[in-house]
Amino acid sequence: MSGRQHFTGSRVPDPGVRALVATPNRWQRWLDVEAALALAQAELGMIPDSAARAISASADLRRLDVPRIERRMAEMSHPLMPLIAELAEVVGEPDGGWVHWGATSQNIMQTGDVLVTRDVHRILLRSLAGLLSVAADLADRGAEVVVAGRTHGQHAVPVTLGFKVAIWLDQLARHGTRLRRLEDDLLVAMVGGAAGTFASYGARGPELQGLVGRRLGLGSMALPARTIADPFTEYVCVLGLLAATGAAMAREVRTLMKPEFGEVREGAPPGSIGSSTMPHKRNPQLCDHVLTLSARLRALAAPALEAMVQDHEADGAQSALLDGVVADASVLGGDLLAYLVALVSGLEVDESRMRVNLALTDGLINSEAVMLALGEKVGRQRAHGLVGEAAERASAGEGRFADLLAQDPRIAPHLTPGEVKGLLDPSRYTGLSATLARQTAERARCAAAELTTEHEPAR
Repeated sequence: MSGRQHFTGSRVPDPGVRALVATPNRWQRWLDVEAALALAQAELGMIPDSAARAISASADLRRLDVPRIERRMAEMSHPLMPLIAELAEVVGEPDGGWVHWGATSQNIMQTGDVLVTRDVHRILLRSLAGLLSVAADLADRGAEVVVAGRTHGQHAVPVTLGFKVAIWLDQLARHGTRLRRLEDDLLVAMVGGAAGTFASYGARGPELQGLVGRRLGLGSMALPARTIADPFTEYVCVLGLLAATGAAMAREVRTLMKPEFGEVREGAPPGSIGSSTMPHKRNPQLCDHVLTLSARLRALAAPALEAMVQDHEADGAQSALLDGVVADASVLGGDLLAYLVALVSGLEVDESRMRVNLALTDGLINSEAVMLALGEKVGRQRAHGLVGEAAERASAGEGRFADLLAQDPRIAPHLTPGEVKGLLDPSRYTGLSATLARQTAERARCAAAELTTEHEPAR
């Protein structure tokens, strides 16, 4: 690979979100909205065609004096006016007088930031599709790899690695559906004027907003009120849900990577170092990054919800709060998915340790299978008591679980030693783990394909 790589804190490449939310790109997107507004206004006869063409041709940040804009930002203490003034000067008179005609700053900034969010959204969808794909492959490969199922931190019944991964996939696919579902409310243009009433545009205001949206590839806000923030809050909250699932995945891998488990490991490229002083260490670096990013992203749900509580017809403080939250959530979401893809795609599986761990309780992990088979003969409650008594004696060191079962005169008439041995085989008691893993993997691949399919915005 040629060119310079950008890294987010380890060996995982930057997915590209930072550049999108950076000031230069935001300014260009605001200019794109000014251009679309002018062209749409000319189409409706609100401003001269010559002015619209001149504004559109000049709405390129490369043609503007950025240092002068930055100086004016400090002087004017306004987030948009210096950009508008510079654009008008570059356009020149008389056409420059039609720049920003009838609009309010939030119309331009919010619609421009929606364009930024749309570009971020596409990166996140592609990244999530990639995560679904690599996790689906892992679910297929591990569909029949038997591993100890654990509930409340203790051995429960056998499952398969593929079933574990299917649990992740089921949630991830739903998060993808949530992200697609919110597009119609989120990816919309807002051109309602000072208070969202279209007062500066009159009866053709809604038509103008629709034209601006179409030029930008966006939908049109049904009610362009400046204090409506719930679509952005929903976006942050859905990313928080995605982050929570990511943390659960990382925590599971991190736990199973401990030497006491040893069932999986993060992939470690040559030259990577786990500890500056302990040469043997192979730390869960990717998992740690995911857990950190996830915690930071989930914490943004609270300020995102707070930003919905706004005064009157506009609230600059809450709008600024939400702008920052959305930008931060975008960057964190991009990084989180990049780390998860690296984690899952490079995961190393130790099947021999899985078999060792399955045998740790010497058959106790299959006590349910024995209890149900015996219950068919003596009733479920009595069988539970008899098998439980044998399990307690085995745990106390009084004998092997299989032998205690086979030697119990209350059990022996109903289950032969051969039947007990078969019932204690973990590979025979994984239920539909393999089937569910493969079915979920297939659903995940379909979900991944859907995430990379472009949708037309609602008009």
